[in-house]
Amino acid sequence: MTIDCEREYNNRARVPDNPSIMKSWADESSAYRAHKPPREVRYGAGERHTFDLFVAGDGPAVMYIHGGYWQALDKSWHSIHARGLNERGVTVAIPSYDLCPNVRISDIVENIRAAVQTLARQTGRNVIVGGHSAGGHLAACMLATEAVVPAAYAISGVFELAPLISTTLNNTLRLDEAEATNLSPLLWPAPQGKILDAVVGGAESGEFLRQSADIVRAWGEDGVETRYEEIEGANHFTVIAPLIDSDSAMVDRIAQLAGR
Repeated sequence: MTIDCEREYNNRARVPDNPSIMKSWADESSAYRAHKPPREVRYGAGERHTFDLFVAGDGPAVMYIHGGYWQALDKSWHSIHARGLNERGVTVAIPSYDLCPNVRISDIVENIRAAVQTLARQTGRNVIVGGHSAGGHLAACMLATEAVVPAAYAISGVFELAPLISTTLNNTLRLDEAEATNLSPLLWPAPQGKILDAVVGGAESGEFLRQSADIVRAWGEDGVETRYEEIEGANHFTVIAPLIDSDSAMVDRIAQLAGR
């Protein structure tokens, strides 16, 4: 059966009310920053090479990496998604990073690597990495390559990039077959002895369900402690709503990974 990748991966078309959902992120994030001003930490020389640090405890910090298909948004849209973990005593860092087409996805991976290393130095602790959509991909990349990252919580991630080549998303991403292969953590050596949760909205496309299930199966067979979960009724945008609620199962699980 031929898969219509344009339909499967175009999340904004699949969820017509995405603008109102994203506006709520921005509005609630602005209010949260006013309530709990973060400390801005620089991890590189570029204009976007900073993360907001919402300090709430002395244990391992969580880095939450935003989505936007490596081509949109920044840290300011997602401050509110630190709230649930903050209320559980978990410090959360939310980075901005360079965006396509100004850079390649490989450059963004290096941005996040520098951010993770900076956070580990700042806290003197390991870093639990979480992320949504493109951020889920970046979280898996960090788990696979960074010794200071023992666990990752990837929400609606894209772990195999080749299906994006035929979509209009690639007008900006500019992926070719070789680059898509090299940047697909599903195809990398599994980070044995580490932990990966791959979580996806139950109402997301079949390809998003497959992507998370595939990396859980592949890495699980090669020595990673993996876990797959579908959030019933959630689409690609509402799937991260539980991060706002300190009593949610999602926040509880990430707090557990962070030792809280």
